[in-house]
This record gives sequence, structure tokens and C-alpha cells, in this order.
Amino acid sequence: MVKVTIDNREIEVENGSTIMDAANRAGIPIPKLCYLKDINEIGACRVCVVEIEGKEKLVTSCNNQVEDGMVVYTNSAKVRRNRRKTIEMILSQHNTDCVTCARNRNCSLQTIARDLNILDVPYEKELRPLLWNKNFPLIRDNDKCIKCMRCIQVCDKIQNVNVWDIEGTGSRTDVYVSGNRKIEESDCTLCGQCVTHCPVGALRARDDTEKAWWAIDNKDKVTVVQVAPAVRTAWGEAFGMTPEETPMGKIVDALKRMGFDYVFDTVFSADLTIMEEGSEFVERFKKGDTRRMPMFTSCCPGWVRFVKARYPHLVDRLSTAKSPQQMFGAVMKTYFAKKIGVPPENIVTVSVMPCMAKKAEREMELFYEEYAGHDVDVVLTTRELNRMIKMAHIDPHTLTEKPCDKPMEQGTGAGVIFGTTGGVMEAALRSAFYLMTGSNPEEDAFREVRSRREQKLWKEAEFQIKDVTIRTAVVNGLGNTAKLIEALERGEVHYDFVEVMACPGGCVGGGGQPIKDGMELADERSETLRELDRCAKRRFSHENPDILKLYEEFFERPLSHKAHLLLHTEHAR
Repeated sequence: MVKVTIDNREIEVENGSTIMDAANRAGIPIPKLCYLKDINEIGACRVCVVEIEGKEKLVTSCNNQVEDGMVVYTNSAKVRRNRRKTIEMILSQHNTDCVTCARNRNCSLQTIARDLNILDVPYEKELRPLLWNKNFPLIRDNDKCIKCMRCIQVCDKIQNVNVWDIEGTGSRTDVYVSGNRKIEESDCTLCGQCVTHCPVGALRARDDTEKAWWAIDNKDKVTVVQVAPAVRTAWGEAFGMTPEETPMGKIVDALKRMGFDYVFDTVFSADLTIMEEGSEFVERFKKGDTRRMPMFTSCCPGWVRFVKARYPHLVDRLSTAKSPQQMFGAVMKTYFAKKIGVPPENIVTVSVMPCMAKKAEREMELFYEEYAGHDVDVVLTTRELNRMIKMAHIDPHTLTEKPCDKPMEQGTGAGVIFGTTGGVMEAALRSAFYLMTGSNPEEDAFREVRSRREQKLWKEAEFQIKDVTIRTAVVNGLGNTAKLIEALERGEVHYDFVEVMACPGGCVGGGGQPIKDGMELADERSETLRELDRCAKRRFSHENPDILKLYEEFFERPLSHKAHLLLHTEHAR
């Protein structure tokens, strides 16, 4: 331990601590723009500078360590002048039309400028716009980029995709797609981690709210909306509400007030996915198909994009089951359309997802009888749901719990945990056990597959079902996924079934979730889903009565011809 004095307060901290960490422990926040702990500690923005007694030059607090007896000033006149000048220079190269920015009132640069009382910028404005495909689900605005390098570091170190790179030097530095490519030519998986870690509005998801409003306002269309499990863990954050105050029923109420005709919970189609994917795994396992390489889950479109770009020879190891989003759309355009007597072309299916990659996944085509189109028509992120709530002038504190519509109202705890890393695997194993033995396992028999955002590399577990051993692995984050695949191909490990989620922590940490700069909330959100599972009336997908009725009336059984036609895909490379 060492003793340091920060802003006239003597504190004791561990030797090797950074000045910023020491100040935080003393309750003294130091403003920052580029800093991300263990990911981006390069002092690029120069906003976190402090004054050290006895030293002429200011130093960055994020990557300089404390020393015994050090005296630090985080807000001296010299520090304030320097910090103010730095922010003014950044603003001179920044599009400050905050009113039309997706990050308005949730922007670190805006907050620091306000805290420094910057009312005018004394430098000539110099913006450097670059062309961008605005139809791509990921939008980048170079006019707003502050060159903090966060997007580069997150994409390289966490996701191992290397989409972004630096061009130019000095004040002419730009961040752009690596290899001088267009974004649609890159290996971008649309995980959205660069968006959620950008401190400003330089990166955002394509906004599709007007498409949803158009469908609502079109009297010839029947609007059907689904809400993913992970959305309920986070949507209330933007309104200062806790998960207990923001259950699924209140989202139903909000969507009904907006004018959507039918509202369903994606937990239903998650259960449907388990029926198909679990049955597929049991079939492939019994045939010996997993002896050489495992079957991988296919419900995460970011992972599917990653494997197609980096490991195309492994595409046939993906489960052929569509994701819950796509299965929901297929059921809506067929079974449900007949139920309500509406042609499928007059149904507009809308998804509210914690994910940006779902916006690309919806391009998957659906052909059934006379219908040719898409499973899903519009995908909204959790952030877009919140914007629509505000656009509709709905006070979220006035919402009450409303039930989802029938006939796809029921869900299980197994479907709920789809939104967290390890959840798909656990849900699938619960039903796989039943399919292999004819009886249910203990409800938490497969808890060993539960993972966390900070899980090192991946989580592995073995389970004995009857007289066979099933070897499983759960991995989140594409950087960890690449290491797992390399270990598999070198023969260092072997598994029968592997769950992959592109985003750290799973869907709860998705690129479409609310942004709280510098905070990683995936584990807290995951615990909300785990608690919902623990309290669920039913915890096995194969016991969902609405799912059983769907098979009885339409699909006959899992992996039937009609199920393969509507609920599975070939995953073209």
C-alpha cells in the first residue's frame, strides 16, 4: 500500500494503482473520453490529465501510477485550463448538432463540455465528412468521431474481428474500415460492441422506427410485434426504473398504446427453437455426427455472420434451426395468418431485439405456398423501443401489466434464459434429457453451463444422460470464440454441443441495448433473467402448452417436413 494525497485528501491505495483508480476510490471522479479499463488505456483524449506537485507537465491519470507521497490535483486552475482547451479543440472537429444526434443527453463529450461550462468554441470549425451506406444496419458519422480509438480496441481485443483502423496522422487522423474497404465488404458481424462503447454519436444503429410507425398507421396492415427476453432486463434503464418496475407486461401495455395489433413474447418462439434445435442435437448425437466436431447453436446472427466470414468450412456444423426471431415470423406468416384469416402479405411482423445483427438477419427470405417475402419485416433495438415510447408521449411510470395475446401467450423459464450466455445450452439440455430418457431432469441439473460476461475464454461441462456422456461448451464474445474454434481444430478439446453468443454476456449485453458509458451491465441483466426462470411456472420448453398445441395443429412434430420447411435453414455460405 502507498499513501497519496489527492485534492488535499490523504488516502491509502494499493501500489501499482493508476491515479484515476486512486481518485475513484476517494470519491473523486476524473472526466475521461477514451478510457476503457483493460481495453483502451492509451491516454489518447488527454481529458483525464492531472497536476502532480513538483512536476511541470500535466500527466494522464488513466495510465500513470501513484507513488508513495505523491500529491495530486485533479481540478487545479492549470488542469481546468488545459482540459477546457482540449475539449474546445475536439469540438472544433465535431458536429455539434446535438438535437439531431442519437446520443443527445447520453453523450460523454456533451456532458464534459457542459460541466466545463463551454458556451463558445474559439476555433474555426473543421469537419471531415465521409460517405457511408445508410442502408447498412451500422451507421458511422465521421463528423462526430473524436478519434478515441475505443471502437478499434473493442473490435480487435474483445471481438477479434478487426473491422476498424486508423488513417492519416495528427489532426488529419480518421478512423475508418480497415483495409480501405466499404463496411459491407468487411467482416463486420454487426455485434454492435463498437456502438455501445463509443462515447459519442459517431456510431449508431440504423433507425427503423418510421417503418414501424408506417405499419401501425396503415389500416390495411395487421401489425404483430415480438419482444425478446433480454429487452425486459434493460429498457427501463433509460427511464431510471429497476427491472422489478419494468416487467414484460408493461412493455405489452406500451406497444398496445402505440397501436400495435398483437403483442407476443419471443420466449414462446425460444421454446419452439429448443424443440427443434434440441431434437436436432439428439438426432445428430445419436448418429455419431458430433464425434469429430460439435454442433453449434445458430440463434445468434452475429456468430453466424462470424463463422461464415472466418470459418466457412464450419457452416455445416451450425444447427439448421432458425433463430427465435425468424421462427416467430415464420409462424406469424403461416399458422397465425390462417388463425386470424389475414393474407400473410398483409401482416407486418416487427421484432424488438437487444441486437443490431437481427436487422441483417431479417433479410432471410421465406417461401410458403403463395407467399414470398420475409419472416420478419422490421427489427427495432431496445433503444428504438425507448425512442418510440418517448415519441408516443407515454409516461412509462403510468404503464400497467398487460398479458400477451393468444394463441401464443405461454412461455417457460427455459425460453426466458435464451437472453443470457449459457441459457440456450441449459434450455436445450433440459429438453434433450427428456427426449433421451422420457422424463424430466431436475430443474437446475445443468446449472454448470451458466456463464458470465467475464468468464475466461469459455465454460465447459460434461453430463451423463443414461449411459452416454455429453460434452458441452459455452462461449461469449467472438475473440473467445475464435480461440475455442482453434482449440477444436488442433484437437486440444472436443465437445458435442457448443453454444456461441457474439456479445459479451450474451444478448443482455447486445449492441442494441441502452448505453451507459463505462458500465458493463450484462451480468446484472443476466441475473434478472435467471430469477425469472427460477420463479417460472414451467421451466421446460417441451411443457409449454401453446407449443404443444402448435405442433398438434400445424407442425405435427419436431423436425417434421413442415417444420424443416418453415423453421430451418441451410445457412448458405
